[in-house]
Amino acid sequence: MKSFIDRRSLVKFLVANTALSATALWAGSLPTLAKTPTPFYQKPIPKTGLMIPAIGMGSWITFNVGNDEFLRNERTKVLKAFFEAGGGLLDSSPMYGSSQEVIGYGLQQLNFPKGLFSATKVWTNFQSQGVKQIKTAKQLWGVKQFDLLQIHNLAGWEKHLVTLTDMKEKGRLRYIGITTSHGRRHDEVEQIMKTKNIDFVQFTYNMHDREAEQRLLPLAKDKGIAVIINRPFQRGALISHLASKPLPAFAKEIDCKSWPQFLLKFIISHPAVTCAIPATSKVTHCQENMATMHGTLPDAKMRAQMSAYVDTL
Repeated sequence: MKSFIDRRSLVKFLVANTALSATALWAGSLPTLAKTPTPFYQKPIPKTGLMIPAIGMGSWITFNVGNDEFLRNERTKVLKAFFEAGGGLLDSSPMYGSSQEVIGYGLQQLNFPKGLFSATKVWTNFQSQGVKQIKTAKQLWGVKQFDLLQIHNLAGWEKHLVTLTDMKEKGRLRYIGITTSHGRRHDEVEQIMKTKNIDFVQFTYNMHDREAEQRLLPLAKDKGIAVIINRPFQRGALISHLASKPLPAFAKEIDCKSWPQFLLKFIISHPAVTCAIPATSKVTHCQENMATMHGTLPDAKMRAQMSAYVDTL
């Protein structure tokens, strides 16, 4: 059963735990919180208020391992670590080779963990082919329906939006989204966000790619559209660039022990960001990423300090 507290008790509790940010919620009941005052960051999906963990998982390249049984089992270990750490949103696409099939294999091995927020994409210019892709994806994942279907890189988006809207209206889909990456097609994404009834948008945003701060992130907040961030590490290029550089001393103030955590906290602390989806093939990296959802999140002043520091490196 859920525990409830009155307003006065809640205020006292929050004052006593000053590390809690405005965007953070704890998982579990109040007695557990009192014993473990470490925030677990979740963000609301604006259209419904459903809370999802601020760190999800991507699967491009990392889960494209074909029929190799050893590698499939290794990816299953990554999924296990992800869900054990409170993970939710798992993202894929028909574009990602065998990733959807490998995800399905892992989910089945783990008996479909609670908390899964299933997200995949349609990636074709043809509406009929998109319908087939959705059917195939359900079979590969082993799910009856998806939480979120996205139109990958806007391919045939007008046609697929008709399909996805119909599915949602019939109760066969919870959320609709569009995606882009590498900082491309922002003008078109912006127009769709302004004029179409979508629930999610996915694009690139990280310490070096901050163009989305100018228009897309403010627009998403204004329109009540959830934001998924892809390429948070620039496919590892950012981490490679920073690996030999020292973490700033102020990283301790936001409970960052590594560059990946530093980079991810910068992203998920943006008020318009719902979830970041780093991809990894290693359990240790997954655990490191998921640890980002604990501790203190940077405020606006700290975010500016973080980006200014990285810009000097």
